[in-house]
Amino acid sequence: MTASVSVVDKKAFVRWFLKNYQLKRRECVWILNYLLSNDELLKRIRFVEEAHYCPRAMVMSTVDSTGVPFRFYKGNVMTADAEKSFHDLRLHEHEDMYIQLNFPNTPPSAQYLAVLEENPYMPETLIVSEKDRLLAEELLSNSLLVFQEEKLLAQIDEALDQGDEERFYELSNLLQALKETANLQ
Repeated sequence: MTASVSVVDKKAFVRWFLKNYQLKRRECVWILNYLLSNDELLKRIRFVEEAHYCPRAMVMSTVDSTGVPFRFYKGNVMTADAEKSFHDLRLHEHEDMYIQLNFPNTPPSAQYLAVLEENPYMPETLIVSEKDRLLAEELLSNSLLVFQEEKLLAQIDEALDQGDEERFYELSNLLQALKETANLQ
């Protein structure tokens, strides 16, 4: 597999990551620093999501994430022993290694997006297509509009029951604005 992300970009990301986040296990810091010192090895590193699907992978988490502190996957074997993974990394530096980093990343940082690659081992059933994502967003948006409209209608009814003319007109104007916004979408 040819590298789609340059070593320079990977180094910049790892340095940024180490500067901005604290990992749950100090061995993870050692591993990432080791990667910075070895360009040949860094060429074989792929930063992905859902790394546990990959044949050879590491998962590392920061202290402010809910992810497992550390996992190493190779074939059907999974271990939390960072030393074994470090040993495997050094012995098999010409094999691809997939790394998943669990850290608060909302919205995604430009540094992370610059090195994040598509996971080629992700089962197709888990991959959300752009069409599915857009449909989900549209459904959510429509549901929110319906909820807001129902809430305003209930408040308008309440204003009518109480004889509050000013509140009635205020809520009616809000309802009209909501409907106009919905028609623009």
